[in-house]
Formats: sequence, structure tokens, C-alpha cells
Amino acid sequence: MNIKKNIRVAFMALAALLASGSLTSCSDEPDSEYFYAFTGEMMSDYLKNREQYSEFAAIVEKAGLMPTLSTYGKYTCFLPDNDAINVYLQDRGMKSVEELTKEDCDTIARTHLVNNIYSTFEMTQDRLPNANLLGRYIATSQGVDADSNAVVYLEGLSHIIFEKTYPNGSIVHQNDSVENGIVQPIDMVIEKSNSTVTDILRDNPKISLFYKAFEATGLKDLLVEKVADENWDPKKYPKYYYKSHIRKEVGWVPDTRKYGFTAFVEPDSIYREYFKNGYKGQPIDTSKGDLYALYDLACKVYGPVYGHDEEGNLLDEAKDGWKFENLTDSINPLKRFIQYHIMTRYVAGTADLTALVIDKPQAAASVREAFGTETKWVNPVDWYETLLPHTMLKIEQLSKNKREDVNGKALPVDIWGPDADKKLGHFVNRRYESPEYEYRGSYVDGTVEKTPNHDALNGHYFYVDDLVVFSKEVRDVVQNMRIRMDFSTVFPEIMTNDMRLKGNYDQDDNQDVPDDSEQPKNGKNRYFPMGYLENVKFNTNCHLVYRRPHWEFWSWQGDEVNLFGDYDFIFRIPPVPYSGEWQLRLGFAPLETRGVMQVYFDGVPQGIPLDMMNTLDSEMYLGDRAKDDPQLSTYKTTSIEDLASEQKLLKNLGAYRGPRSCYNIGNNGQQKNYSWGIVHMMRRVLCQTYIDATKDHYLRFRVASDGKQGNDNEFMLDFFEMVPKSVYSVDGSGEMEDDL
Repeated sequence: MNIKKNIRVAFMALAALLASGSLTSCSDEPDSEYFYAFTGEMMSDYLKNREQYSEFAAIVEKAGLMPTLSTYGKYTCFLPDNDAINVYLQDRGMKSVEELTKEDCDTIARTHLVNNIYSTFEMTQDRLPNANLLGRYIATSQGVDADSNAVVYLEGLSHIIFEKTYPNGSIVHQNDSVENGIVQPIDMVIEKSNSTVTDILRDNPKISLFYKAFEATGLKDLLVEKVADENWDPKKYPKYYYKSHIRKEVGWVPDTRKYGFTAFVEPDSIYREYFKNGYKGQPIDTSKGDLYALYDLACKVYGPVYGHDEEGNLLDEAKDGWKFENLTDSINPLKRFIQYHIMTRYVAGTADLTALVIDKPQAAASVREAFGTETKWVNPVDWYETLLPHTMLKIEQLSKNKREDVNGKALPVDIWGPDADKKLGHFVNRRYESPEYEYRGSYVDGTVEKTPNHDALNGHYFYVDDLVVFSKEVRDVVQNMRIRMDFSTVFPEIMTNDMRLKGNYDQDDNQDVPDDSEQPKNGKNRYFPMGYLENVKFNTNCHLVYRRPHWEFWSWQGDEVNLFGDYDFIFRIPPVPYSGEWQLRLGFAPLETRGVMQVYFDGVPQGIPLDMMNTLDSEMYLGDRAKDDPQLSTYKTTSIEDLASEQKLLKNLGAYRGPRSCYNIGNNGQQKNYSWGIVHMMRRVLCQTYIDATKDHYLRFRVASDGKQGNDNEFMLDFFEMVPKSVYSVDGSGEMEDDL
């Protein structure tokens, strides 16, 4: 045993424990100095050659997975010893592994195997970055063992063994390396819940009030029924070979078609504080029991939004459905209250609430943040629809970086909130930008508990420390802003089925010969057959492709959606918070291989077709005036008057530069290239129109090019913006829209 290395491992594990915790990406080639190498041993050999793991080896054999662990690949095995297996069997009333069925063994083995390599130093968030071989995420947390060693806990119960000596003299320790992966010895068998979201909410006594309302409003039945499409069979669909710009690529359909939900739930203690102290100076009626008190709280929240006129009188159309006796009615305030807590997608941990966090040694020192967003200037933000019709949650991640404007001038701390230094992490519906916009929102607690479960077959829930509501303040203050969404978040299925930002973003593929093996080295591009995505329609001559992330791509967060063929593509746009004039924009990278399409809003054509071949320095836009300056130096040297003049010129042409706070990564990972200074990154106005926030609305993209560009009418969707008139209508001399 190398004592010096052991000390270093302990120190680094402790450092990981104390770190505030940016999510590390999956490591394709982990730093070997932190591992204990057994050169020449495959993972299968490791199991067979150690007596203390004979029971788990038998389980793997019975599951038929030993050949998989005998081949080259990248696996992490969370490995319980014979003692741990025997405790598990005793709990199930069994005496030996022989009593387990083949199906039991398959579930146990796949639960403990992850198709990527993770050291303990990479387990700094509340879940592993990749799912296990069952498609479930393993929850992680940091703690100490009985000997005060810093260790990682799994699912709040089992922990990775720092070091253990067996009677036969064998010594095992965390981060044992084999030829095809890494072994993490654990002290208990990992079990994942096979329950639905409804079950795990019901079984948690800390959230009994939420569950009582969840049940009374009829929502529990919806979440019980929807788990997965059992008829989905990816083998029915061939690989799709295509060319995007200069790259020949291949796409696969998704492996699964799951349904998912994510809830943000207040513990009972939060509600009881409101019962005691009232809501915004209004007392809560607790005389009729807890459920009525929660209903009364919901009335206080949603009366000003839905049920009352300007004088505070209950509207006639709301009177029946509003009553306590009608909790299942679609307009009942308590039902709306619970609906707004639940997102229509599965999110396994706080790390997934905003974009992938880069933590690569070769990257620029400042690239330790949500990929694609400059956290010195803005906090990473994502928007998600809820079960409450026509509403979204704003999720904001407070970052560690010191705030400054784009000229490097420090910003006052109080702009980012009184607790900015106390609770770095994710908030629901937070906005701190100026005295005009100050709303703390609800802090999302990523705690992994020993019991009860937070993760189910069809969803997950998080605790929050204050009310999650679509109140008048949230509608008119927090969400009265430019709403920017990557297309990987517009369609919930991409996140629910574990496709968002998956792949080795820092690794390129062969541009001429795509890797079409079943396990391509750098990850898979995906395409979606008609019917896979809800609220989306397109013709059979169209292919809709989601391209895996590449950090050097001219796109926000490195991923993009492409349309190919004679497409006619319609999708329901995300909801806006209030009715009024809105501008809809498309972010994309114009290239000479891309085509032209006609835009329709709710069936009505919008202006001339959008041409994706002209960059910002073309005569169609700014010509020679557009400098390709990805380091943003022109912004620091150009007067606000000139910047405003250019923005106005572009605005008259229905275009904007790329956002200032967005970037890709160039120079072999050493440099951030800001979108605002890249002529190949821009935004086009799709339409400017009145939007009724109480109704569904649709955008239609229909091909208008002849395919002569050579890539089958290739069209790119990077990100989508919905911009209220309060933001885009800046017309004064020397004034300009905040372009972050």
C-alpha cells in the first residue's frame, strides 16, 4: 500500500466534501494518479479473483453480464462484498444467491453498473452524471465513515469503502482501477425504488400536507398512470445518415419513451408557518382543518391571478369551480396551487436543473460553470412548463463567480440578493437585478436522505424552503423578462429520456466516416419519429435530429436541433406569463449549406422566408461593419451610442447579434468565444405579435429552399427566445436592449 498516495486520496476526498460543488462531467480518460491500477485485469477478472466478491460474481454470471465486463469499455462497478449480499438476502428472507431469479440478478447487477468511469472526486453533486444500466440515476452525497474518512454515500444509505482488509489478506479501497473501468467497493447493496411519484410522495411524512392536497385535487391518478410507452421499440427504426454543414453523422432514435414528472415540495413546516403568520398580511383560516387552510392559502395566492376582478371580487365564472367542495375542478385554486409545483419532465438531481457544468483540466481556468453561460455576467437560467396550463417555472442557479459587468466593473452584491453568498445553488422563480426586480424565490434543496425516497420510476421531487407559486409578483415581475430556452428544454422528452447534453462535448468525431457502432465512442445523435414528441407534428419527408454537444460548435451549450428534407414542422411554443405583445426569436448559426424556410404563427405566414445562409457580415446585414471578434474586445472599446445604433440597424432588419453572455469554446479548450462577437451566431425575429397567455400557440416552419445547398434543406434550431414588449421596445437615442 502506498501510504503517501493514501494520504493524498484522503485529502482530495475531503476537498471534494468541502467543495461547494460544481458538477463534474463524465471522465473519458480519468487522471490515473488518483487510481490504484491492476494492469491486465478486466472487471470480470476482478470479481472472479477475489473471494470476498464471489456472491456478486455469481449474480453477474446469472444475469448473463459477465461477458460484458470481460470486454473493453468504460464501466464503474459499485461492488458489494459477500457480507453485504448476505444481509440483502436475509432482508428478503433468502438464504443464498441461488434463490434469486435471473430477473432479480439482472436488476441487482445493472443497478450497480454504470457505463462510464467515475472516481470519488467526481461525485460532488447529488447524483451521478450518467444513469446506471437500468437507466436510473444513483443519488450521491458526501459524508464520513466510522473511521472519519471522507466518503461518498449512495442513495443515502450505502457508502463507498475507503479501505478494508479481509481475513484472507486482501486489501480493497476506493477508486480501484481495472482495464475497462473502475471499481468502487460499497458496504451495502444499492436498491432503487420501483414506485411511482405518487407512492414516494405518499410515503414521506414530512410532506403530508402537500400529499393530502395532491390526492384531494385528483392529481395523484395522473402521475400513477404514466410511466413509459411499453410499445416503444427502437429496433424498428433504422439509423439515419445525414450531413450537417461539413460533417457526416448518424442518428439513432431514443432508447426509451418514458414519461416523467418533477415536483418541488414544501415540507409541512413551511405551510404551518404561513398558517400561523398569514400570507402577505392576510390571515389564513385554520378553523376547518389543514386541507381547508391550504385551500385558503391557495385562494390568497391565486385570487389576484385568476379569480378576482380589480376590486377583489370573485368573478362569476370562477364561483362554482373555486369552491372548497370542488377541489378537482380545473379552475380550483388548490388544484392550481399543486399543479404549479410539478414539471412535465423527469429531473434526477439539482445538477440537471440548469445546463451541463464543465470541469475539464484542459479547459480555460474560468470554464467551471454551466456550459455556454458566462456566470460573471449572468446566472444560468432554464425555463420549464408545469402541470398548471400555460405556466412555466424559472430555475436560476446562483454561481460562485464574482459579479461584474461586461467591461469588468464589479457589481454590488446586493443586486444578486441578500443571501447570495449563503445559498449558492438553484432557486425557483428568483429575480435580483435592480431595486425594481427583487424577488428571492424558493431555494431547491438537493439533500439525499436515507429515508424516504425522492426518486421514482416516473419522477423525482425536491424540497423547497418557500412557496412555489405563480403569483401576481411572479407573473408581472419575475417572469416579465426575455425568456431564452435551448431547444433541448423546449421538448420535455429530451430530458425525461436522458438525452440532453449527453456525449463527450470535448471530443470530435471523424467528419467523413461517422461511428455507427451501437456504442459510439463520443455519444449518439438522436432523431425523433413522428409521434415521439408531444405537441409536435411534421411530415413524413422530414427528419428531426438532436445533435449531441460539441463545445466548439457555433451554438449555445454546444448542441442543436436540425431539420432535414422537405420539412413542414409545427410545434406548440412554450407559454408566456401574461397576455400582450411579444417578439419570438430563433437563435442559430448561418452557414452556406443551410436553407430557407417560411415561418407561420398560428397558421398565419410571418414576413419573408428566413434565409440561413447569410452571416452577420454579409451585405444582407452589417457588411464590413460586423467584426468577427469572439473575445468581445469591440464591446469594451465601442461607445454605447454606437452599440445602440448597430442594434437598431439590425432590429430594423429583424435580426440581433448572438447574446453577450453566451459562448462556445475554441483553441483546443483554452478560450471562450462569445456569441456576440461571432458573425456565425445570430438571432432572427420570427414574428412580433399579440399572444394570449390563456391559449396554446404554434409555430410552423415550412421548407422554402430547393435543396441546392447540398444538405437536404438543412435547417438549424439552436435556442428560442420569447421577448416581451417591455424588453424589446427600446427606441430612445443611445438606448439599447440589454443584450446579455
